Amino acid sequence: MITFKHVQKKYPDGFIALKDINFEIDEGELVALIGPSGCGKTTTMKMINRLMEPTSGTILINGEDTSKTDPVHLRRNIGYVIQQIGLLPHMTIEDNITLVPRLKGWEKERYIKKVDELLNLVGLDPEVYKTRFPGDLSGGQQQRVGVIRALAAEPPIILMDEPFSALDPISREQLQDELVQLQENIKKTIVFVTHDMDEAIKIADRIAIMKDGEIIQFDTPERILRHPANDFVRGFIGEERLDREINSGPDASDLMLKKVITAKPIRGLAQSLKTMRTYNVDSLLVTDQENRLLGVATIDDVEQYYNDETKTLNDIMRKNFLSVQADTPYSEVAGLFAGGAVSIPVLSNGKLAGLITRSSMMRGLAGIKPSAGEGGSINE
Repeated sequence: MITFKHVQKKYPDGFIALKDINFEIDEGELVALIGPSGCGKTTTMKMINRLMEPTSGTILINGEDTSKTDPVHLRRNIGYVIQQIGLLPHMTIEDNITLVPRLKGWEKERYIKKVDELLNLVGLDPEVYKTRFPGDLSGGQQQRVGVIRALAAEPPIILMDEPFSALDPISREQLQDELVQLQENIKKTIVFVTHDMDEAIKIADRIAIMKDGEIIQFDTPERILRHPANDFVRGFIGEERLDREINSGPDASDLMLKKVITAKPIRGLAQSLKTMRTYNVDSLLVTDQENRLLGVATIDDVEQYYNDETKTLNDIMRKNFLSVQADTPYSEVAGLFAGGAVSIPVLSNGKLAGLITRSSMMRGLAGIKPSAGEGGSINE
């Protein structure tokens, strides 16, 4: 699909931005270009749609030399998503999305239908959003529109230049998940520039790690994690992540939420219900003064005995509960969830250390740490 043959970029002052770059990207593949600032990743990506021209070498798309293709025609057939989003503020969302299809001469019925299809694809109701302007949307919503605008003219190739890096961590993670899901449906050829190794590992089929204008390693995330090419790659990946791979996966302490909602056994049921509603949880972990886990009280338990003002959590909590130790291997934790557990308290030296939910387990496996203030309930 995309081929670089001995591509070099040299500036008049003698600086060589790219040094004899060679690679191939297959059709339908999502490839991440990653490396420190100034390594050449953005230069490499911009050469695909001729926003930058190589000094020497050849770039092919479907076997055709891009240097012999009209750059305007080339760019209208390649989607482009940037960090700054680039939506035109004076145009509605519908007009932004349909800009390239209109430039390509699509019939109105066709591109209007495309707007509804794409907005639905990223969870934005067309009837609500297509007549709004970019300034009316949140940053995450704007970036979703930026992504589908790149898809609107049905290009075979999409270039994404650090598109999520300006977003807050929660929005960024949501968009990463949506991109992975979207790619499963559309199967476009995507070149994604990032400086975040966790992001690259999460979304990419293959990763090109660059340094000083050269590709140091170009392989699948799995092989890069298990077989880093040299000390630079090892350092760029991060020793913690490598150690986790070498030790055959994380243990319970890597998968848990550390901030959980707890209560003391003497707490009354009205107080307990208020706490659950305040923190939007459906159970409380009952602990003593030394943070030892004594039991679990669910919202059903509290509501069942709520009218008895004499009862406390100590009277209604369930003392037979499932738990694991902090060093319990991931495989055992996964087995408990497979057996029907919905969440599992984690103990360390006899004290409550955290809580594993299905979502925290998946985040932990991806190497994503819970955001500040994140909590969980026993039945999350």
